[in-house]
Amino acid sequence: MTTQLSDTVALLGDLIAFPTVSEFSNVDMISYLAYRLEEAGARVDIYHDDIGHKANLFATIGPEVDGGIVLSGHSDVVPADANDWVSDPFEMIEHEGRLYGRGTCDMKGFIAAATAMAPIFAERVKDRPVHFAFTYDEEVGCFGAQSLVKSLKSKGLRPGVAVIGEPTSMRIIEGHKGCYEYTTRFSGLAGHGSAPDRGVNAVEYAVRYVNRLLELKDALRARAPAGSRFDPPWTTINTGSLQGGVAHNVIAGHAEVQWEMRPVQTSDADFVKDDLRDYCFNQLLPAMKAVCPDADIVTEVIGEVEGLEPVDENEAKDIVMELTGANSVDVVPFGTEAGIFQSFGMSSVICGPGSIDQAHKPDEFVSIGQLQQCLDMLDRLGGKLAA
Repeated sequence: MTTQLSDTVALLGDLIAFPTVSEFSNVDMISYLAYRLEEAGARVDIYHDDIGHKANLFATIGPEVDGGIVLSGHSDVVPADANDWVSDPFEMIEHEGRLYGRGTCDMKGFIAAATAMAPIFAERVKDRPVHFAFTYDEEVGCFGAQSLVKSLKSKGLRPGVAVIGEPTSMRIIEGHKGCYEYTTRFSGLAGHGSAPDRGVNAVEYAVRYVNRLLELKDALRARAPAGSRFDPPWTTINTGSLQGGVAHNVIAGHAEVQWEMRPVQTSDADFVKDDLRDYCFNQLLPAMKAVCPDADIVTEVIGEVEGLEPVDENEAKDIVMELTGANSVDVVPFGTEAGIFQSFGMSSVICGPGSIDQAHKPDEFVSIGQLQQCLDMLDRLGGKLAA
């Protein structure tokens, strides 16, 4: 192994040992990364959330000027049930050229590679800075990246390019759909099942709401933009769960629907939200309140994460194509933080080691070969910044 690859593998093992499942704190891992980057000569800022339970890291090597290149990754991982794994998910093991552990590909492998390259960047970077952006809570709504962008705005920092190292098998991704998640709660009036007209069955109204979602799901097919490269090419809706009621013979007083949509264009999201608002206000709520004036329907926004829009002029795409030698780019259906950086005015692409096919699964892994490809890309970036 090269020195950088050995350092990357060792560092990745350290990162996997931090069980940064989204519901838990990531502060210890961020502190460790800050130490490693400061040792390499980076200037490091840590931004905590309101209660100090989570933290973003933003570090810089090179001059304090606008237009820098950001290497971005999220620190949180999805849960891992040890009973489903061959080995401890939070203890990295190597087997036949693969590194196994929760987060190896999604996406601590990229974070490890970028951090291991920091000493090389410190030797080479001249006029254009390289930044490291490591965030929290990507898996549950991209809250860390949204907070980080606000922090950068408040400090007047304006990087120009973002490379988000999500697992793409080192393919260059220039676009993905947005991810909007909601929970809609129905408050009715409980009662005895033998007298349904005296109550407001929240489950029944929730079912009617889901039926409306299904109608919108079909309507969105006809709104697919001409030439859309997404698969499927239209905005999708998924009903994740419908819960409510307590017994066979009790009118359900409460129910909730968890649902999401993946917009290919903002106008589709507006179309869905406007339709549902009108449907609830003009049809469902009048019927509910005719029996119980306190009945209500409330939708909680869990997260509305912008998609990454493919654009003709994209410096990030041009740079990564040059670094990797790739002559094509693609789009994907899954969401990332890239659209958040794009909305901040940065050209953005996604390119990182590992495959999305391994993400969120038992026995998640990244191959050593993929890590080497990532290091090769970052090494060429260092050379470019030294020119």
